[in-house]
Amino acid sequence: MLEFVIKPGVVDLTPEVEGYIRERAHHLDAFYDGILTCRVILDAPVRHHRTGGPFGVKIDLDVPGAVIAVTRQEAENLHVGIRNAFEAAQRQLEDHARKQHGQVKTPAVHTSGEVVRIFSDEGYGFLRAKDGHEVYFHQHAVVDEGFGALRVGSEVRYVEEMGDKGPQASTVDLMS
Repeated sequence: MLEFVIKPGVVDLTPEVEGYIRERAHHLDAFYDGILTCRVILDAPVRHHRTGGPFGVKIDLDVPGAVIAVTRQEAENLHVGIRNAFEAAQRQLEDHARKQHGQVKTPAVHTSGEVVRIFSDEGYGFLRAKDGHEVYFHQHAVVDEGFGALRVGSEVRYVEEMGDKGPQASTVDLMS
């Protein structure tokens, strides 16, 4: 269900503008099938009749489990403002769909440890985590090509992941 909210006397909802909004809303509905309502709010400063824009466009989408609100998108041209607002709405719908399908990445957690073995000629080594377990790392995981600066006992920060053969470190960074 598409609903228009127009600030009285501020923006003229011409058939062409209404058609453009309906087209953009239809595209969102085809992209994400669960939209319950779509409210489009058009606004412009009172003096816009003499000076033109900026036009403000807000969109509120009611979807199962959430309300997606696109805050005021401003543009000198009404069509540009409408386009920008609907593009922002689509990005938020994409994020919402990923959350619904459990595809949200969890942020990487950095931990600290120390280098316990390093095989410089072969380009890899092992770290000891604070709890004592060992973590493999490859020279390509070391930030800023700092592999050559690592020594046994060097303190590092890293992100631990599960590799094919056990824990491995990515984003290894030498601590100063």
